[in-house]
Amino acid sequence: MSSTEPTNAAAHDDIRLSMLGSFDLRRNESETLLPALTREAQHLLALLALRDRRVSRTSIAGTLWPDASEQHAHASLRSALSRLSALGQDAVAITDTDLELSLAVSVDLHDARRLAHRLLEPSPGETSPADLRADAIEVLSLDCLPDWYDDWVLIESEEWRQLRLHALAALAVALAEAHRFGDAIAAALAAIRADPLRESAWATLIRVHLAEGNQSEAFRAFEQYRELVSRELKVEPTSALRALLPVRNVS
Repeated sequence: MSSTEPTNAAAHDDIRLSMLGSFDLRRNESETLLPALTREAQHLLALLALRDRRVSRTSIAGTLWPDASEQHAHASLRSALSRLSALGQDAVAITDTDLELSLAVSVDLHDARRLAHRLLEPSPGETSPADLRADAIEVLSLDCLPDWYDDWVLIESEEWRQLRLHALAALAVALAEAHRFGDAIAAALAAIRADPLRESAWATLIRVHLAEGNQSEAFRAFEQYRELVSRELKVEPTSALRALLPVRNVS
């Protein structure tokens, strides 16, 4: 199917593409369509979701089939498009030169990216109480396509990992400012679980403990981190982390 203008699904279609935690494609939240899609079709949808814009057929073919000749790669792309199920065709807007996700498709990664940017770059009235909901921690704790190891996935997944770790820290600070210290600690610990050696995540946890008035918890967190990096990296915490504690001469 080709045309000069993208073909989009009808507005009443409710197609949800999941990229966080695992890959899934559903209609109306319950009907799973993943079994109907070939591996190549899944990769095509994932690539379009990661790019989040119109992408040329040449770029897609070269990314998904990097070891094939240009002619063979384009043939593989045409084959993947032809094997898409009816839903898959509804999910992709196709022209003679470009592809993009249909406007009928919502993507959890896109929603999570917007949440992360609102937390990191708050504008007056932009960050709402809904952004500080408890399940925001769960959303920001999920990796993007964790079981996919293609180069084009790994680059995008690492970009999301960095974004979500910074967003978790910002979320922890915002929750602490709202005196929701339990949720703030949960957000900081989620960042630590994602990267236990990340000093800035431990710094966030220490700040939350101090904001709640729990100096002993702050010292305990510092000691946990110091033991961890001493064992794993043979280094000491930075002076900036030490300076967060009420007593500077921790030994």
